[in-house]
Amino acid sequence: MSSPSAPPSAEPPGPTVCPVGAKRFWPRSFVHRLTAPLPDVRDLLRVVREGAMRPAPETLDDIARLPCAPGPLPEAPPGTIAVTWAGHASWIVRVGGLTVLTDPVWSRRILGTPPRVTPPGVDWSHLPPVDAVVISHNHYDHLDAPTLRRLPRDTPLFVPAGLRRWCRRRGFTSVTELDWWEAAELPAADGEGGRVRFEFVPAHHWSRRSLADTCRSLWGGWVLTHRGEQARGRLYFAGDTGYGHWFAEIGRRCPGIDLALLPVGAYEPRWMLKPVHTSPEEAVRACGDVGARAMAPMHYGTFLLSAEPPLAPLERVREAWAAAGRDRADLWDLPVGASRVLEPEPGRESGP
Repeated sequence: MSSPSAPPSAEPPGPTVCPVGAKRFWPRSFVHRLTAPLPDVRDLLRVVREGAMRPAPETLDDIARLPCAPGPLPEAPPGTIAVTWAGHASWIVRVGGLTVLTDPVWSRRILGTPPRVTPPGVDWSHLPPVDAVVISHNHYDHLDAPTLRRLPRDTPLFVPAGLRRWCRRRGFTSVTELDWWEAAELPAADGEGGRVRFEFVPAHHWSRRSLADTCRSLWGGWVLTHRGEQARGRLYFAGDTGYGHWFAEIGRRCPGIDLALLPVGAYEPRWMLKPVHTSPEEAVRACGDVGARAMAPMHYGTFLLSAEPPLAPLERVREAWAAAGRDRADLWDLPVGASRVLEPEPGRESGP
């Protein structure tokens, strides 16, 4: 598949469901999935010249005002989706009786950035057994080897195409790599029966962990769907992405999204980061495009990756949400460490 979108049709196609842990073969590069060029040498020189990738010193006092309120994990009754923000793009998602981690990063610092400015929202020792992990792409702030080493090696990992080898080298035995619009499933564990589906969906971003592996693995988001005998629910985790038509396509193919976890930080300077990171205003628009009833902002307030003031993403997403006329209760602007439980909405279907 060479494009994030598909031709419109009366009935949206379902994903290709793949076996868990199957070995796959992929092209050497996924650079053809890009629809905007990556920064070149001139762009990087401009960043160095302008010092454009760090917040202005006078804004750093705002770090102390970043919301951080670690608390216990909530109960997640059957038919609900519970989320806890551990910081950045790391969430503890409890759906269908499973505990799923998204892009888990519990390390104090990652390569190439200052240390995190807020602690992990949940102490690792307080986590329940982890049933699965989803990875959006291989950048160090989303794929953290020291954190993954804390997991049992038989933990199911769901990763983008091209990342299985990296995971297998670190001893993981159940690694499922997927292309866009492919899915795999695990049995639900909430006593209601059914399964939890992990569907990999498009994003506009890129991948690299060294100078020699640019775009050698894919990038994307995940739609998690629980379909039980009676309970159902659907959550969208966007990972890292710029804004584009792929959001509407995700909403068309995955109708009935209950909650969208969307990135709102690391967007300045805009001339450089617009293709790969949504602004707060674009994230609110994306929430509407995917048809989600609620949105939880992420990808801010943990690592200082770009030039906007530390509090700007939170302030701007609140303003954009109000400007869009959305119900304030449906913006889950959680402090780091806080949780919410999404109850099923009567009459709302979560798609096939």
